[in-house]
This record gives sequence, structure tokens and C-alpha cells, in this order.
Amino acid sequence: MEKIENLKAMTANGNVNGTHVTDGPLTTSLIRENAPGLLRNDIDEKIVKIRPMSTPIDQISRMTGARKAKSMIVEYYSVDTKGQSASVTTEPKEWSGVRSDGRQAWELQTDSDGIFAQSDTLLVPEIKGYEGSNECGCLVLYVLGRGENNVGIRVIALNSTGPNLPAGTIQKGLSGKILVRMGRASAELAVQTPQFDALPKKANNYCQIFKTQVEQSSYARLSAKEVGWTLSDQEEVAIMDMRLGMEKSFLFGVKSRIDSEENSDEILFTGGIWNQAGDEIYYETLNQETIVDIMKDTFTGKHSGSSRKILLAGSNLISSLNKLDYTKVIQSGETVTKWGIDFSELRSKFGSLYVIHSEIFDMCNHSDDGLIIDPEYMVKYVHVPMKVERLDLRSSGVRNTDALVATEASCLTLRHPNAHLRLIKA
Repeated sequence: MEKIENLKAMTANGNVNGTHVTDGPLTTSLIRENAPGLLRNDIDEKIVKIRPMSTPIDQISRMTGARKAKSMIVEYYSVDTKGQSASVTTEPKEWSGVRSDGRQAWELQTDSDGIFAQSDTLLVPEIKGYEGSNECGCLVLYVLGRGENNVGIRVIALNSTGPNLPAGTIQKGLSGKILVRMGRASAELAVQTPQFDALPKKANNYCQIFKTQVEQSSYARLSAKEVGWTLSDQEEVAIMDMRLGMEKSFLFGVKSRIDSEENSDEILFTGGIWNQAGDEIYYETLNQETIVDIMKDTFTGKHSGSSRKILLAGSNLISSLNKLDYTKVIQSGETVTKWGIDFSELRSKFGSLYVIHSEIFDMCNHSDDGLIIDPEYMVKYVHVPMKVERLDLRSSGVRNTDALVATEASCLTLRHPNAHLRLIKA
């Protein structure tokens, strides 16, 4: 058999996407060259083992993977679901003319007319509906189109608002009531319906350059028995201090940029996710009723998202949670280990919270507060992945030491901001 020598893999682009390897084995170098980020950085593997409980946000973002940022300024889009309900702001008034089916059209205005479109059916949960003298659920309306001058909406009632009234009759008292969007209803011969478009909201954040440096004299380095790059005790302490600083910036940093006075460069500061969260909940004291209300706000309505979210909490908030007597409604579950972190699970009928104490909250004067995060919508962007470089300061004549410099340029972003909440003591 002919011996194949100098086997070297070749790569070729696919028809649509991806890279194919031919005439050779798939190696890690090829993966890093053609699919950067596919293999987790070995440095990250070591870093996540350094006191993960102290920096939960940085830990989770490293374990879930990061997106590559092509520049120091990260732009991203977030889109929320269309509003599901609105409040009526005016009493309905009769629209001129009566339909051929005998139903009267009505015009009314809401505090969010834009969420309604022709052919929508609307439920009015606070008003009973009738067919003649028989109660038949709640009042249901059908949207015929926009009101006069494109203000408000024009509707008909599918049932009556009072006994012994003709179908389609709407009485006074609709102002202030909630209209809930239900499914659209189209005619059999209709081939089109009002279009539905969702435009995402653009936001941005800055990648901050985080650094730490460790130096050892050449004699100290020679006395250490080391193969390749390992985390010595001194290096571990430095990396831990770097992660604590990053954790504070990721949580409470302010997005900003300044010019460097030393040169013509600029310095970017990343914005923290505390300020990115879309809403906040205030509490005075914690008890069973308060916890139920917090769970309801966290997992329903515009705040809904994943059924499991994370609560980063200061020590006073953790203390208050631990003093509660839990019932079958609100249960304190077993410890859950995820992303290398031990969480205490708080379960309810609405969803579950993975609770962990964050020492950063105590350091930053938020010991009574917490931050509820939906990890499915927290994204880390990395412009420069965590890398460690050795500087030979002795050869360059600076001093008789070897230096190790760790660098990362990254930021955190919250997509769907309303899925994340600040929990603040009033």
C-alpha cells in the first residue's frame, strides 16, 4: 500500500455556511483558526474554579459561553412581545349607522390603541356578557378598524352587556375597564389580515478592558517548580481580585468613555446590568404574602420569561428570607448546583428562584436589595478573551522580574430587559 506522507488538512467553505476539512484530521489548531470560540479557552476553564461563589455573575457568563464582539462598542437588539391588554379611557359612543346584521358599531379609545388591529377579538373580563336574559361569560368585542381620524378603535359587541338587550348593545360603564387581546377572526374568503411587525429596540454597551499584573523576581521564579502556565498562589489571588472588580463593574458600572491624558487613546467603561434591568419591585417587610407577590411580579405579565430565574441578594435580604416559615405555597427547596455555584431554590406556583448571597451587594451598599436575573436573556460579549501574557522585564532592562499580565475586554448585556427586576427595600 502506498504510504501517505506529509498529510496536511485542507479547508473549504460550504455552499451556505461553515467550513469543511478535507484530506486531513480535524485538529484543535484548525478549530481555533476556522471556528474561533468553539473550543472553550483553557484559561477560562481554570478561572471558573477560583471561588465561584464570590463572583456569580462572572461565573455564569463564563460557563454559559460568550459571543464574540468585533469591536469595543457592542450593539445589540432586544424585542419584547406585543402588548396583551389596554385600558379603555373613554365611554363608547355610537358609530354612525347600523350594520346589515343589526349590530351597532361603537367607537372608543384606550391607553394603547396601537396594539389593536382590525379582526382582533377583545375580552372585557370585568363585564358580564348576555344573550337575551342568559349570562354567557364575559363581554367580547370585535375590532372593525380604526376610529375617526385614526384615533381609537371601532368595535361591535358579540354579546350584550345587559339582560334582555339586543346583541351588540354596549352600555355605559366601559371606561376604565381592561380590554384583553384574543385571537383574530377572519372571513372564509379572506386571504389577508393586518400585518404584524415587530421592530427590535437597539441598545449598546462598551467593552471594558480589565487587567491584572503579577510580578516575581527571576530567583523566585526559578525556585518554583512549574510546567507551562499554572495558577500559583500569587497568581490566583490576583485573578480573584480581578474577577471581584469585574463583578462590580458588570453589576453596577456606568457606561461612559473618556480620553486618556497620557496619549490620544480613549478609555471605555462598561454599563452594569443593575441599571439595564427593565423594572423594579419595592418591599417594606418580607412575609409570606410579600414573597407571593414578588413571585407573581417576577414570573407573570410583562416580566414573564423563563420559569427559573436567579436572585442575587445582599446579606440583609438573605437573612430576611432565611427567617421565613415556608409553606406548601412557597417552599424552600434543596440546594441546586448549577454553573459551578450552589443555589438555594425558592419554589412557588409561579416559578422558581435560584437564590444566592452576593458579597458585592454588601460592598456596594445594597445589602437590603437584590437583582432578579433571567439567565436565558443575559449575554456576555467578549472583544478580547481572557488571555495571559508573560513579560520579560529583565531582558528589556526594566527590572529583574518576570511579569504575568491577564487581560479581558468584555461586557454584559440584558436582552428583553423586562424579564429582569431590581428588588429594592422601600
